[in-house]
Order: sequence, then structure tokens, then C-alpha cells
Amino acid sequence: MKPKKSSGATRAKTSDKPRCGLCGKTKNLTRTECCGNWICDDESNYMLFSYARNSCHRNHDRYTLCASHYHEGHEGKWQDCPKCRKAFETEMYVWYATNEYNFEKLENPPSYEPTHCGACGRVIRLAYDGYSYGAKGYRCQACSAKEFHGGESPAKKQRKK
Repeated sequence: MKPKKSSGATRAKTSDKPRCGLCGKTKNLTRTECCGNWICDDESNYMLFSYARNSCHRNHDRYTLCASHYHEGHEGKWQDCPKCRKAFETEMYVWYATNEYNFEKLENPPSYEPTHCGACGRVIRLAYDGYSYGAKGYRCQACSAKEFHGGESPAKKQRKK
């Protein structure tokens, strides 16, 4: 018995359906205000102050130059906007322009020197690591705890009581 050949009709139906440009889901979608791409309408899934990255819509809106450019009312394309370029440290500019929350990533992002803790010299990845910034420059999370809390986090001190 010969296997049936697929006409491709089924595949065509599913490919015509809009998909979230970040995760690929096809249900509960909306278009972004900044670039008009399809994205999950899931910002209500975000729990306030959780810092979770579980919302496609929120991630694009909060962590991309595309959305920042739109919210700031800049002219032209974000990829060659001098105001966007000046608004962030180069390390963060590159991250906002190339992270996984973008529909279109910046081609040929500028190079940069990594950020170091001004106290111990440890590399701080600004988009991922805990740090503080003040008159003495950047401090990694460990040095921040030493300077601001005598070497321990406030929560750890509280547990000792």
C-alpha cells in the first residue's frame, strides 16, 4: 500500500496563522505598539516585583531598544538612532539591541570593555548580575553588601536575630 501524499493544505493553514515572533505561540496574540509584530498578549501573567521573564510582551516592551525608542518618541529607526545610542552604557546598549526579546537584532553591535567592580575588580555583567552604582563607581553584589550592610545582606542579618 502506497502512503498518501500530503497536499500541503494542512500545513498552509497553520502557517497562515499569526505567531508570536518570540516564542511561536498562536493563541492570545496582539501586535506591539513599537514595531507592529505579533506577540503574546501575556503581560497579565507577570507577577509584580517578581522580575520574572515569563511574558513575551513585557520582555519586548521593557528590555529592547525597539520599545525604548518608541516610548521615548525618537524619530527614525532604532538601529541608527543617536539618542538611543547615547541613552545607555555601551554594554547595556548592546544587550538591549541583541537579546532574545528582539524581533530584529542590531547587526554589528559596537564592542565594549566589560564592566568591573571598582572595589575587587570582578567582572559585572550589567544585564544579569546584581550590582550597585554610586560615587565610587560600580560595585559587585558582594562588595555592595560589604559596603552597605557590613558584609551581609539585610535578610541574612535578620535571620541571625
